[in-house]
Amino acid sequence: MTETPWLNDDEQRCWRAFGLATRLLTDRLERDLQEAAGMPPTYYELLVLLSEAPGRTMRMSELAHWTHSKPSRITHAVGKLEQAGWVRREHLTSDRRGWLAVLTDDGLAALRAAAPRHVESVRAHLIDLLSPEQVQQLGAISETLLEHLITAEPDPRPRSASMGPSPIEP
Repeated sequence: MTETPWLNDDEQRCWRAFGLATRLLTDRLERDLQEAAGMPPTYYELLVLLSEAPGRTMRMSELAHWTHSKPSRITHAVGKLEQAGWVRREHLTSDRRGWLAVLTDDGLAALRAAAPRHVESVRAHLIDLLSPEQVQQLGAISETLLEHLITAEPDPRPRSASMGPSPIEP
């Protein structure tokens, strides 16, 4: 049996700071998005994915895949978005069991209204705190982690990393 390679003091400090910072950042971004747009990040992510999809339409199973969510969770979330008038469900004609989620004009308008506040929050709590070099370093570090975590999964297709305003800019 091999001995556990314990973290040294610098590695321990790095790990704890990273863990706490990512939890606090995620919490802040979620609160800001909820306060500004009245939607949780999951709904925002679904609206972004649909806005980026051809015809603003995706299969429900693909939404589940790209968000790393269970189909039942996506069904529930899309049901809530449908109640808000932001998404509509359509039966897939080529597959009787398949369903499509379609971003409505109202849903696109809700996304466009939420995106500026979300970007302001991302800037205020992450991007603008870092130098351009640090942003590049964070990007490289994040891509390394993402590549590792994706390839460690059974189906290593990358999920959408875009959570910014690009698909909805005027």
